[in-house]
Amino acid sequence: MIRLAIQGVGVLGGFGCGLGDLEKRLMEGVPAFGSLIVPVEGQELNMAAYTADSAPLERFVNKRATRRIDHFSRMALLGACLALEDAGELESSMERVGVVIASGYGPTRTTFSFLDSVFDGGDACASPTNFSNSVHNAAAAHVAIQLKAGGPSLTVSQFEMSVCSALMTTQLWLAEGRVDKVLFGAVDELCSVLGYCWGRFFPGGESMIDPFSLDRQTAIPGEGAAFFLLTRDEQARYGHVSQIRQESIQAPLSSGETYLLNLDGHAGCSTGYRQVLPGSASVAVYTPYYGSLPVGQAFDLAVAAMALRDGRLPGANGFAGPADPGWQLAQGALDRNRLICLKCDGRGRVGHIRVEKS
Repeated sequence: MIRLAIQGVGVLGGFGCGLGDLEKRLMEGVPAFGSLIVPVEGQELNMAAYTADSAPLERFVNKRATRRIDHFSRMALLGACLALEDAGELESSMERVGVVIASGYGPTRTTFSFLDSVFDGGDACASPTNFSNSVHNAAAAHVAIQLKAGGPSLTVSQFEMSVCSALMTTQLWLAEGRVDKVLFGAVDELCSVLGYCWGRFFPGGESMIDPFSLDRQTAIPGEGAAFFLLTRDEQARYGHVSQIRQESIQAPLSSGETYLLNLDGHAGCSTGYRQVLPGSASVAVYTPYYGSLPVGQAFDLAVAAMALRDGRLPGANGFAGPADPGWQLAQGALDRNRLICLKCDGRGRVGHIRVEKS
C-alpha cells in the first residue's frame, strides 16, 4: 500500500487550540484540564475532564454559518481548518479532497438532547435540528459543506480502533486515485450523561492520569479533535504514515523501535500493552496532556508528526517509567527516523500506526 504524506496538522483539546498550544503545553510539562458538570440525584457535581473550546472557529467560518452546528461538528470543522492552515492550503481548490472522520462516541451531547426532546414532547415535538446533528456522519458533512470538499466523505466508528480503521480507508482512497488529498480527522466529545456513566464505572475522582501505574484506574476523560491533511506525495512536511495494522494481540513486538503508547489510565487496557511489548522496549506517553478518549491515538499521531519534524520527542515527558515490565523511557533526540503509535483496546486488539521521516 502507498505511504500517506502528512502535509498539515490541526488539533484542539484541553491543552488549547492548534499545534503551537499543544507543543507549548508539552514543553511546560504541566497537564491542564477543566471540569464537567454532572447532574446526580438533584445535585450538580464537578468532575475533572479535559474540555475543548471551539470558539476559535469564528476565525475561519462566519458565525452565522455555524449557528446550527453543534459542539461535536464545530470541533471537527475547527480541526480541519487548522490542518489546512498549517499546510498552507486554506485557499486551495477542494474539488478532489475527501473527508474521513473517526469517532468512538459520536455526537453524544446532541444525541442525548434529541432523546430528551422525544421523551419530553413525543415524536411530534422532537427537535429536527438535534436529529440532523445526531447522526454520526453529521460532522463529516459539515466539514465537506463548509470547506466545499468535492470528494467522498465517511465517518468510521470502531471505538478504540476507530483511528486505525479510518486511516485504512484514507489509504485506500488515495491508492485508488479516488481523491488527491484527504482531510483525515478524529473527534470525540464529552457530555453529562457520559460523565455520569464514567462516575458510576470508575468512582474515585483521580486528579491526574498516571500512565505507568498499569494496575490502577487513573483515567480522566477528554474531548477534542485531531486532523491531518494527507496526500500520496513523496515529499511531506511532517513525514509519512508508512504502515497501518489492526490485529489480535499475539507474539510480542520488536524491541528495536520507539513506541508512543496510548496508555490513558484505564487499567483494563494496560494488560494488552504488557502482552504486546517486550520489557526492553523504548516508550513515550503523552496522554496526560489530552486525556482519555477513544480516538486518543490521533493525538499520539500529531505528537509523532512533531517529533519527526524536529528530530526529537517534544517536551520533558516527565512521567517515570515502571519497574515492571521495565520499558525504557524515550526522551530527547530520536535515535531512529520512525515512531510507532500503539493502542490496545482491552479486548485483545491492538492498532499500530508507523510514522517515518521522509
